[in-house]
Amino acid sequence: MSVIPFDQREGHIWFDGRMVPWADAKIHVLSHGLHYGSSVFEGERAYGGEIFKCTEHSQRLRRSAELLDFEVPYSVAEIDAAKKLVLKESGLSDAYLRPVAWRGSEMMGVSAQHNTIHLAIAAWEWPSYFDPATKMKGIRLDLADYRRPDPRTAPSASKAAGLYMICTISKHRAENKGYADALMLDFEDNVAECTGANVFFIQNGVIHTPKADRFLNGITRQTVIDLAKRRGYEVVERRIRPEEMAGFSECFITGSAAEVTPVSEIAQYRFTPAAMTKTLMDDYSAEVQPRAKAA
Repeated sequence: MSVIPFDQREGHIWFDGRMVPWADAKIHVLSHGLHYGSSVFEGERAYGGEIFKCTEHSQRLRRSAELLDFEVPYSVAEIDAAKKLVLKESGLSDAYLRPVAWRGSEMMGVSAQHNTIHLAIAAWEWPSYFDPATKMKGIRLDLADYRRPDPRTAPSASKAAGLYMICTISKHRAENKGYADALMLDFEDNVAECTGANVFFIQNGVIHTPKADRFLNGITRQTVIDLAKRRGYEVVERRIRPEEMAGFSECFITGSAAEVTPVSEIAQYRFTPAAMTKTLMDDYSAEVQPRAKAA
């Protein structure tokens, strides 16, 4: 993956309804979204020139904004079309896309009800969230210090930029200790999710995953649950205590960036990536590939 800083890349970004040169896609330093976290975003991938679950991501972007009490000024269909235009203009077949919406700079203060809502969409090459060789062995996770917030204190069903502040802190701390990522608990110390991915465990042929009512119910998470059920695997969504991790044999995480990634270690707990995880990795890879067009 390129190490060119994101503000120095070439290409075009869709910005408030038009394609602009990458270097010109700028906002003012006094934008409300920068100071107060009034911003929502999506992370999605294109495979073979088609954006996987494009409409579902656009729908979630609008829902996320509504939970922050603002409305993205484009319909789902318009957002879908903009993303497809960005992908086409990028010249990429396999790409990561980042739509982001935020409150602008008309008012600077906690209250900014009349600020313009902006939307930008960029696409770039992002092969794999984790190093491929490491991924097949299973990544190592630390346990984060911060908890996912009580839904009564934050809009946990929104993919809101502000909710990722503690994720960045937690991932940095994990990486500084040699881990790939961190597992976060919820406000009652149950297993929740990673800093940017949902988590699954396997025990005696049954898949267990935290109930997604206290954090984002990922689109990839939903896809993998559906794939597992197609295979006839039992999937149990429930509260999971950290100490239960000692009894699970396999573990993997899911997300648009992470896709399906095996886990070998979470703090003192050990897992061995095996047949069920590999099957779901393969099934997901097959699912995201564009279907052959009818003649």
